[in-house]
Amino acid sequence: MTAELQSNSDSVSGRNTRLAQFIITIFGLYARAEGNWLSVASVVELMADLGMEGQAVRSSVSRLKRRGVLHGERRAGVAGYTLDTPTLQVLAEGDVRIFERTRASVEDGWIVVVFNVPEAERQKRHALRSSLTRLGFGTAAPGVWVAPGNLAAETSQTLERQELSAYVDIFAGHHFAYGDLAAKVRTWWDLVELTSLYEDFLGRYRPILERTSAEGTTPREAFQIYVPMLTLWRRLPYRDPGLPLSLLPPEWKGMTAGALFDELNDVLRPLAQEHALAVIHGENPSG
Repeated sequence: MTAELQSNSDSVSGRNTRLAQFIITIFGLYARAEGNWLSVASVVELMADLGMEGQAVRSSVSRLKRRGVLHGERRAGVAGYTLDTPTLQVLAEGDVRIFERTRASVEDGWIVVVFNVPEAERQKRHALRSSLTRLGFGTAAPGVWVAPGNLAAETSQTLERQELSAYVDIFAGHHFAYGDLAAKVRTWWDLVELTSLYEDFLGRYRPILERTSAEGTTPREAFQIYVPMLTLWRRLPYRDPGLPLSLLPPEWKGMTAGALFDELNDVLRPLAQEHALAVIHGENPSG
């Protein structure tokens, strides 16, 4: 494959991923309050507000259906989709991570996960690594995954839901010895990359908060800002598991970015919901 073709392929793949992420965000925000159902027409209209072309949206919805994330269902003769049960569970857990962020203390200790997967089931090994990464685990050594102790329940629930618990042992305890724990944390997690992600979020959305606070915004404009903002933000509380502040660099950007997200959420979420529900219910959206 030539570099140009590879670039085009990567561009298409990135666009498809972005479409799917926006669709899941919209379902997560608005379908659950509507009996876990949205009409195809309302999804297409809401995605159009985000600058997405209708045929591309329908294709993305079809891909999500083939993956089992969405299920087609007609209500009152209208075509629509529901979220599958595992995705609903993931979104419910995500609500806690995103909107009720908790920060561990050193006193919470740590959980350590080790796993043993037979060679014949290598795909399970990949699934385990992906799941632990998404939960915010760091790697203390090859095959040794570590996370703050307050993630124990969420970790066990996730691995059980994904039918991976049979391959895993989870240990809980405290760092007893040796070396400087703060220095070790900086090798177990990529704090440089995390800092860069937080700085990107701050650079992108701090001016938007200042502008909307000074000038106000319409419900439609709030929706156009809020859905991409939430889609970008929601991965960060998983990359950063809420490590104890005493083990992080001074003036940790995650705190500043989290405060910005909370302000944006307070300002934009009610207005964005007003617009989305007007579209979903077939009303004339304002703005």
